[in-house]
Amino acid sequence: MKIGELARRCGMTAHTIRYYERIGLLPYAHRDGGQQREYDASILVWIEFLDRLKTTGMPIRDMLRYAKLRGTGDATNRERRLLLEEHRAAVAARITSLRESLSALDAKIAGYGEAERRLSSHAPSNPSETGRPLRARTARAR
Repeated sequence: MKIGELARRCGMTAHTIRYYERIGLLPYAHRDGGQQREYDASILVWIEFLDRLKTTGMPIRDMLRYAKLRGTGDATNRERRLLLEEHRAAVAARITSLRESLSALDAKIAGYGEAERRLSSHAPSNPSETGRPLRARTARAR
């Protein structure tokens, strides 16, 4: 498939695909007679995995390290596993931190909601119902 179709199918721009190829995240594509890139559909699985690594916050330098190890073959399986385990631990720590932050936000939102309910249940719906005229409070001298 041509680069445009690959971009459409994987959700990346052609520019990103060329960049990934240039820095070594993607293998160089075969060229057809007109020197246009020609990709095999099997590259979609690798691009999807790269996108997952990117989504989980793996730095490009680690993605490049992983890609280089992958290109070397099965002899690097242990190194790749260790790299992914290390990244997984970092992702799990971020998820824990995000859950704690989400709980803090939920508590703050609930507090505001409770305060709004208290204020609305104690405040008269029409200020003139208090029987007192509305006026501004005068400032006291200090």
